[in-house]
This record gives sequence, C-alpha cells and structure tokens, in this order.
Amino acid sequence: MPRGAERKKRARAGRSAPKPPRAAAAGAETPPAEKADHVVAGFQLHELERLISLVQSTGIGELELNSGGRSVRISASPSNGGSLHAAVAVPAAAAAHPAAPAPAPAPVEPPAGKAIVSPMVGTFYRSPAPDADPFVEVGDVIEVGQTVCIIEAMKLMNEIEAETKGRVAQILVDNAQPVEFGQKLFLIDPL
Repeated sequence: MPRGAERKKRARAGRSAPKPPRAAAAGAETPPAEKADHVVAGFQLHELERLISLVQSTGIGELELNSGGRSVRISASPSNGGSLHAAVAVPAAAAAHPAAPAPAPAPVEPPAGKAIVSPMVGTFYRSPAPDADPFVEVGDVIEVGQTVCIIEAMKLMNEIEAETKGRVAQILVDNAQPVEFGQKLFLIDPL
C-alpha cells in the first residue's frame, strides 16, 4: 500500500473513534472550588493530617518540612496544654476534626552526684597529650585538687581540678569537643 493511502486510512480511523469527554481525560484537573477543599499551601489535606498525627504520636516538639517549593511547620507546645500550631492554615473541613493533645513528656530526673563544670569556653581534652592516657576514667576515685581534664582557651591549656573527693560516675563530654561556660563535664559520686 502506498504511503499516502496509509495516512488517509489512519486519519479516517482517528475521526471515527469518539473522543473521551474532557473531564474523564487522564491528568485532567479538578475544578478550583473542589481542589481548594483538598489542598493547602501545596499539601494535600491527608498529608497535613498525617504530619500532625506524627507530631502528636512521637512527642517531638516541632516538625518542619520543605520539599519541592512547599513548606510547612507544625509545632507542639506542651506549655500551652499540648496544643499544636501549624504555619499553614487548615481549611474548615480539618477544623471539624480537632487534634488530640500531645502526651506530656515524662519528667527527666537529674543524674545523681556532684558535677564538675567548665569554668570557661574552650575545647575539652581528657588527656595531657594525644598519645597519653586520660586523666580519669569512669570508676576512678579522685582527690581534691587532682587534675581531671584540660580546657584549651585561646591557645592556653587550663588544667581543671576536682573540688571534691569522690568516684567518677560519668564523663559527659567527648574528647576534643567544644564546651561552654558552666557546662557539666563530669559527674562525681562524693565519698
């Protein structure tokens, strides 16, 4: 069959097939009024509900999500009775399903013992040199005035001494980590 006849045959076949209605076409957009009920700031309503549920069930304080030009921040503030705050306005349909308050966090008990705190801002070192043994280990008994670590501040090495006799219960800072003024370095069980 010549090429021209083949084209005419295809064209006739295309004309005889009915076109699908516009609303039923694949990828057709929903009317704007209907879409507004289901999309907020680029997020589907069910996506926002899942994020709020995640914040409530995990007890995290805040969740911020940025993706594909969309962003939302959901925060739970336990000081306000566990209410949730979202940076995206939720339509009236979502307001009909109020969120349950987030569970109150379990009280955190302070660790027992006396703390040795950093008297300055600097870098914490457990030993006098990189290849030397640490000044103290967990379980060691220390005396008043014994050096427990060094804090480097402005290229000066400052030896930090114990102020009480006791047993090292916990070392709270990793070697070569920055520390702040007043930050707890060690917990000591007094003897």
